[in-house]
Amino acid sequence: MQQNKKNKGAKNVLMFLLYAGPAVIVFTAVILIAFINGIQLTFTDWNGLTDEYQYIGFSNYADAFRDALFWESLLRTFKYAFGVVVITNVIAFLIAFGLTRGYKGQGLFRASFFTPNLIGGVVLGIVWKFVFSEVFVQLGKRGIGIFKNNWLSSPDTAFLALVVVAVWQMAGYLMLIYMAGIISVPREVQEASLLDGAIGLKNIRHIVVPLIMPSVTICTFMSIKSAFMAYDVNLSLTNGGPFQSTELVAMRVFNKAFQAEQYGVGQTEALILFLIVAAISVTQVILTKRQEVEA
Repeated sequence: MQQNKKNKGAKNVLMFLLYAGPAVIVFTAVILIAFINGIQLTFTDWNGLTDEYQYIGFSNYADAFRDALFWESLLRTFKYAFGVVVITNVIAFLIAFGLTRGYKGQGLFRASFFTPNLIGGVVLGIVWKFVFSEVFVQLGKRGIGIFKNNWLSSPDTAFLALVVVAVWQMAGYLMLIYMAGIISVPREVQEASLLDGAIGLKNIRHIVVPLIMPSVTICTFMSIKSAFMAYDVNLSLTNGGPFQSTELVAMRVFNKAFQAEQYGVGQTEALILFLIVAAISVTQVILTKRQEVEA
């Protein structure tokens, strides 16, 4: 009996190594070791170029907390993330709800809304840079006041442009997740709610949303992560301008580490950002998980 248990245990270990082993090795080599090494570098004065560095204790942490531009970019990123997360999830849910009603041609609309997610961030920024600087200006000349000026030339409108592009890119992807949740709502529950008078917004608020909370959890988590880690669109669309008014925290960390050649400080600020995003994400998952119900 004991021998059978040993054989079964050995077989389970072998199966784990066979299927999960490669993924664990890659994760350890690419993510875990790099993360630990990154924490080590926060205690050094490495400039990111040479092979020589010295351990300087917590000096980088002191410099990071004194870096006013870092905290300004972090506050700016909080505003950006709030706008992107709320607007993207609302739009994605409304699109998903509309495209699960059984209308003709909804498959084509699904593909159309999802397509922007397939475009890389750098290319997306270049395309929208042309739209904001050329197309919008031409529309403004035809009397549409909101498009009168190049949106990228003013700090307020440039920030709004970043939000618009992020929402346009991500909404289609989150739409698919919300669609999966809406389709999984039992038909009998929907029919019973209609008989009880839950129509329109009442149906969405009291029936649909509570039953798709797992989708809400996933979509909110993904949009928060994407918003705080935004870099490629920020680089190609505004490059932090005008006057650093759209420099998000990921760009600030990159510039500190590689352009200012203060890799230790940049790595420290990246670690601070990681801890903040991790705390926000864990809190969000816990709060939304509590709202989940079973049909």
